[in-house]
Amino acid sequence: MKEKLILSVLVDNESGVLQRVASLFSRRNYNISSLTVSETEDPNFSRMTIETNTEPENFRQIKAQLKKLEIVKKVAELTDETSVSSELLLVKVKAKGIPQKNALLAFNMRYGARVLDMSLETITLEFTGTGETIDRFVDYLENHFGIVELARTGITSLASCLLYTSDAADDRI
Repeated sequence: MKEKLILSVLVDNESGVLQRVASLFSRRNYNISSLTVSETEDPNFSRMTIETNTEPENFRQIKAQLKKLEIVKKVAELTDETSVSSELLLVKVKAKGIPQKNALLAFNMRYGARVLDMSLETITLEFTGTGETIDRFVDYLENHFGIVELARTGITSLASCLLYTSDAADDRI
């Protein structure tokens, strides 16, 4: 049975790194379900958050193969217990007329999404949260208002601060 694996991978910040990591997954027939990459606080490094769904017996092999790449500096498996995670959603929702706009804004107050744009027929919202929370938010919008367009980032995660002590500072990724 497939399980979700989330990895935080510290890599050199140079061209071609994304292609090398992605090709490692494709060569072994592993699908990347979510991938985010950005420069870290140190411009020499980037952090990749990679989510894949695979059998647990593959977890060790994936981590080992990543560590073999000279561009990879550190690899850490992140779980709900050891990390904090978030996703970003931009969604344009049907909202024609004052009553529908008011209903959408009243619903939105429960979730706290930010209104980015409003036209005569739509409202565009920005929302961050866990994947499950975003799924519920999107389902409600689709079922009660209708979605015109949406864009969603993949998961971004960091190891939880509770794991860090002054002695463990060098192990952060």
